Amino acid sequence: MSAPSGFPAPSAPPSYEETTGINVNYPHPYPVPEPGQKPDEKGMSPPPYMGLSAPTSNPVTVQTVYVQQPVVVFYDRPVQMCCPSCNKVIVTRLSYESGALTWLSCGGLCLLGCIAGCCLIPFCIDALKDVDHFCPNCKALVGSYKRL
Repeated sequence: MSAPSGFPAPSAPPSYEETTGINVNYPHPYPVPEPGQKPDEKGMSPPPYMGLSAPTSNPVTVQTVYVQQPVVVFYDRPVQMCCPSCNKVIVTRLSYESGALTWLSCGGLCLLGCIAGCCLIPFCIDALKDVDHFCPNCKALVGSYKRL
């Protein structure tokens, strides 16, 4: 089939890259011969020497990485954790000390009329005291839980 007279013969359709605009401005993955360049026996002749300088050594950068311990929340129960001072996995030992809630409870009982020693009962109840967590290996204080 030949083209009707008066109309030019159609050329090849555009390639996929040309129609979608992908990789049009990027170099081809395989060398494309330039006009006047003859291929050697392996396919292409090497590009002309451009006079590149000797490669320079890039300075080595050192990056320091700090690893944080996971955040441990202390309550009135023993906690399993890694001790920051001896780096062993431990279950904390608890120590109870009178804190703000203990003193406020004592003062409240005094205001209610418990003067004959009953106002000292909060100092005997661990549930009203602050809690300190200690390492059983190195005896270091690793955390505290304040009631108020």
